[in-house]
Parts: sequence; C-alpha cells; structure tokens
Amino acid sequence: MSHAPPESRTGTASLQLAALAQAAGEAGTITLGELLAAMGRTSIAFAILILSLPALTPIPGPFGMFFGTCLAIVSLQIIAGARSIWLPEVLARRSLSAATVQLVVRHTSPFIQRVETILRRDRLRLLTGRTAETLLGVPVFLLAVAIALPIPFGNFLPVAALVVIAMGLMERDGLATLFGILLAAVALGTSGGLLYGTASALGWAIG
Repeated sequence: MSHAPPESRTGTASLQLAALAQAAGEAGTITLGELLAAMGRTSIAFAILILSLPALTPIPGPFGMFFGTCLAIVSLQIIAGARSIWLPEVLARRSLSAATVQLVVRHTSPFIQRVETILRRDRLRLLTGRTAETLLGVPVFLLAVAIALPIPFGNFLPVAALVVIAMGLMERDGLATLFGILLAAVALGTSGGLLYGTASALGWAIG
C-alpha cells in the first residue's frame, strides 16, 4: 500500500506555526515585525492567519482589540494590492513572549490541523490568485473590525472564517476560500446580532 508523502499529510500552516513556536522559544521573545518578516512567500495569507489566532486563545488582556486592529491595517494593504505587509512602528515593535506564542500555537493547532485535513491544492484556482486575494481584503477588513469590537462571545466565528480564508490561500484551495467567504457572511451576521443585542441590553439597563 502506498503512503502519501509527508508534505501532503502536514499542511503549510502547521509547519510554519511549529517553526514560529520554535523560533520564539529559542529567542525568548519575538516582535510582531519579526513575525511578519519571517513569513516568506505566503506572507499575506500567513499574516491573516497568525494575527487572527490569538483572538481564540484564553490570554488576559485586550488581545482581540489589538490583533483586530493589526488585521484591519493588513486588510487595507491587501485591498490596495500590496505584495508585502507593513505595520506602524508602534505595532511592529510590540513584543510577544515565547510562552505567549507557544500558548497560541498549542491552543489553536488542533483547529488548524482539522482544517488542513479537508484542504486540497488547486481546487477552484481562480479563487486563490492575486485578484481574488485583493478582493478578499474587504471581508478580512470587516472580520477584523468584528474581532476588535468588545462583543461578548463574538470572536470564534470571525476567527474561524479568517483561518479558513487564509489557509485556502496558503494551500491554493479555492473551494476552501469560498467556504471561508460564506462563513464570513454568517460570522458578520452573527456579530451584528450580538452587537445589537448587547446595545439593546445596555440601553434597557440604563433606561
């Protein structure tokens, strides 16, 4: 019985996340700018992935707001057709400890690996090219805003949509990218409903 080669069993995202955790462990800390600089040819898709994952991790502090803001900046550059990612110095110099990076990777790896099992390279390739990537900047921006807003229980669906979109681009799987767009529509509708419900509850409490 033939066996699939290792590269077909382990996706690009898992490999890059593992390498990132190892590099952070060896250095002790890593800045956001260093993260972006180390992403190679999949820089834009991996930027979407790595900036969205911390919002799924139970780390104290306004991680959703911070990384959602970074994602919004990245998405505007995607819409403008940028081929590499730039962040303002105040964000690029923000350091993450090795423990934080490793926690994010460890906590999100099972989800990433589940997504990788359904990916297939070169499906609907029209949805993975440069034009599609540029157009995808719009839903990425809207999802980034949803992550940045303090919506109770509002992060999971937007992050899931971003992960699927990013991994679809990384693995050149247009069908996954299309599913990510549909999931984004559901996520944005759900976030809008949660935001409206929260605002209504606050208005009722104040009134």
